[in-house]
Amino acid sequence: MWLPIHINEQSAEPLYYQIEVQLRALIVSGQLAEGTLLPSIRELAQALKCSVITVRRVYQDLESEGLLRTRQGTGTYIAKVDQEERDRFRLMEVAQAFEAAIETGIRLQCTKEELTAAFREALERRMGEDRKETEGE
Repeated sequence: MWLPIHINEQSAEPLYYQIEVQLRALIVSGQLAEGTLLPSIRELAQALKCSVITVRRVYQDLESEGLLRTRQGTGTYIAKVDQEERDRFRLMEVAQAFEAAIETGIRLQCTKEELTAAFREALERRMGEDRKETEGE
């Protein structure tokens, strides 16, 4: 199975973190359904050109979060995640992205008003783009 996970080798973020964040997003967004068999640790490591240890860590972290389950001899599967838990994970990811953006703004000495305006502008621009795509413009 191919997973749409992309590694940025120029990123300061560790490889395991990049993979974990993307795999978690695929699960909590519902793009990977419950019961989906994931590639073996070796297969995914080979596909992503990274260490088996890196992928093992990702699978273990996500299993401890309850997003994956491993069956000895058969592989690693997407676990059942109820809608409330999906929503919690989704909103947690968004909140972390907001926190990072706020940290950047603070580092650049932006005021609360500037950050709020920048957020609203970006949201309107993005939601407007989505609306146009939906309406077929």
